[in-house]
Amino acid sequence: MSVPNDLGLPGALPERDRLALRRWMLLSIVAVFFAVAVGGITRLTESGLSITEWKPVSGALPPSNDMAWAAEFTKFQQIPQASSTHAGISLSQFKWIYWWEWFHRNVARTVGLVFAIPWLLFMVQGRIPRQLRQRLTALPLLTLGQGALGWYMVQSGLVERISVSAYRLTAHLGLALGILAVSVWTYSELRERSLAEQREPVTTSRQWRRALLSATVLLGITVLSGGFVAGLRGGRIFNEFPLMGGQVVPPGYGTLTPWWSNAFENPAAAQFHHRLLAISVTLFVLTLAWRARSAPLPQRVQQAVFAFGAVITVQLLLGITTLLLAVPVPLGVLHQFTGVLALTAALVATQRAIASGDDTVSVARNAAAARPARVTVSPVEAATTG
Repeated sequence: MSVPNDLGLPGALPERDRLALRRWMLLSIVAVFFAVAVGGITRLTESGLSITEWKPVSGALPPSNDMAWAAEFTKFQQIPQASSTHAGISLSQFKWIYWWEWFHRNVARTVGLVFAIPWLLFMVQGRIPRQLRQRLTALPLLTLGQGALGWYMVQSGLVERISVSAYRLTAHLGLALGILAVSVWTYSELRERSLAEQREPVTTSRQWRRALLSATVLLGITVLSGGFVAGLRGGRIFNEFPLMGGQVVPPGYGTLTPWWSNAFENPAAAQFHHRLLAISVTLFVLTLAWRARSAPLPQRVQQAVFAFGAVITVQLLLGITTLLLAVPVPLGVLHQFTGVLALTAALVATQRAIASGDDTVSVARNAAAARPARVTVSPVEAATTG
């Protein structure tokens, strides 16, 4: 995702454009974080199936009178979840879960506008550099796809199931993480490089770049595995740690056939895998943070690795606490939020490492050396030579 030229270097693009693009990316990151948090609340409160139709435009408005509310309630009572998870629900209780899903969908609409409107303005004004044009054009398209995928997910719980498909839920989460990754990477790439950074003799070795990239990929897989745990309600079983049902490998681990389906359809296996991945990636990152103390790394990379280690430690402790308490809504949402924050820290650390790599730095320095020097002529000199 890196580009040959460091966009944070002076003169790489107009300062006004760099700041504007960076603010857009920051706003986009905040919007995605908010959407993920609200989505977590919607899932944990079992509110996601309360709206049984997809109306991208008119659905932005809630029911306006008692008759409209009664019609929405009737539609909801026709799906399987209404007679199982929400058996005996009253109209007032229905309104409470409806408002959460309505808010979630409107947050998603707002996120789409956050990506689409600035992109259109910047494209018309010609302020998006060539290196970023294709990447930033993908953002509003991916956000549009995210909305369609969200409805595809909801559809899976309207006919035969009492909850949405874990596959579709994880795909929905994965696309959100992809959108976040592009935004975070670009935001970090557009960070202004200080004079001290430009002159720093130390670069990031290929081994460190590979290690951080591997940690980021492993963390992404861990977060996605959490999507299957959530979709299968796997966090509400085996609420103990470190064992599961008094065993290392939980009872009922491999009961499904074919064997590979256990990872995606067996709640016990999904939770077991999520635990293993979470512990493994945390130990890996903490090892990197420990070694970074004495490793020849640029200061900015070293700081980012330390931040990565701190956030992922908090995430592991929070995950254990959430599990032991059987996933209360506030902790469940906070766990999901911190997981996304850890992935953000991983992306920043990896981008900084790649940007300060041997080959990248040499390209940037050669480009700077080849750039003609700017000659400043004073008014007095201009008058005398004229």
